[in-house]
Amino acid sequence: MTKKLNILFLCGWYPSKVFPTNGDFIQRHAEAVSTKHDISVIHIVSDKNCKKNIETTFIEINDVKTHIAYVKQTKNPILKLIWFWKSYLVLLKKINQFDVVHLNEIFPFGLFALHLKWFYKKPFIITEHFTGYLEASKLKISFFEKLISKRIVKKAYAIATVSNYLTKNMQNLGFKGNFVTVPNVVDTDLFLPKKKEHKTLKLVHVSSLKDNHKNISGMLRVAKLLEDKLDYFEWNFIGNNGDDYQEYLRTLDLKKGKISFIEHQTQKELVSNLQNASVCISFSNYETFGIVITEAIACGTPVIATNTGIAIDFKELDFCKVIPIKNEELLFNEILNSKNTFANIDTDVMHTFIKQQYNKEVVLDKFSLLYYQSLKK
Repeated sequence: MTKKLNILFLCGWYPSKVFPTNGDFIQRHAEAVSTKHDISVIHIVSDKNCKKNIETTFIEINDVKTHIAYVKQTKNPILKLIWFWKSYLVLLKKINQFDVVHLNEIFPFGLFALHLKWFYKKPFIITEHFTGYLEASKLKISFFEKLISKRIVKKAYAIATVSNYLTKNMQNLGFKGNFVTVPNVVDTDLFLPKKKEHKTLKLVHVSSLKDNHKNISGMLRVAKLLEDKLDYFEWNFIGNNGDDYQEYLRTLDLKKGKISFIEHQTQKELVSNLQNASVCISFSNYETFGIVITEAIACGTPVIATNTGIAIDFKELDFCKVIPIKNEELLFNEILNSKNTFANIDTDVMHTFIKQQYNKEVVLDKFSLLYYQSLKK
């Protein structure tokens, strides 16, 4: 089966005026799928600026018909549930037709997917990114949420996790279903290699800069260690203004290295930072995927990453050095040795590796297969 389908994306996360970058990886999935199928998105989010209980919007972005409902913020969970359900029904009426539901985030939006399966006879697949299912994240999922989530997964045709690592963690939690791996999308037409001409060690880290997740303080301590060995180096932390770390930086009193914090960047802005870096560092305590790792490799920039997310599958690659989490001494040594470790890497090979596994066409084909199979069941 190769016909064009109408796919409804149900999204617990998605970029909106409240959270402009939240779930941008889901948006890239939707845009990849839209190159072959008709895509409509439903997203609902609380908004403290709402004057009405529910406000709906519509915009078509890169061929993705995007329906977002903004719900007045409330501390009353029952009222919130009612408003979200009403919003869902209002947005659903705006969707002309759909063949398959593509759920993004099992709970609570999976309840909408069950409704569509039971009352509209529409099959659904799931894409999951949530770090809360990782044992290392230490996030607590209530008994009720876990119980409902397991039911949702069981009723889905397939659950497409973004990494084998996430699949194993979910299975360890007792989730049972048709697990497959469909990765995040890398725009390999945008993230391209560029000849590196600098002699100075230039490190880059890109993330939300949340310390309990990304271990920013650990990297700053490693930067302090680098002062004893290097006359000068640069380390860019991209994700926000770094105000939370300024006091800590003052206590570290770095004199040789230049530490810069840069606000969140668009993908186009990010490319040059990755291209110009000597090494990309990911020192996370946990990850379900780690999109910047693949983007850096696509740019011909080698990576040092902790043993999390997609990096686990890259252990044997000569352009990705994988180390244990929280091991600052090993990170320090790997950075010092990086010039020798990555001396013979081929940037064209790196780019081709990412293109063959993570570009839009690859992800589209994987999702399309799941859509067609779900309709045959």
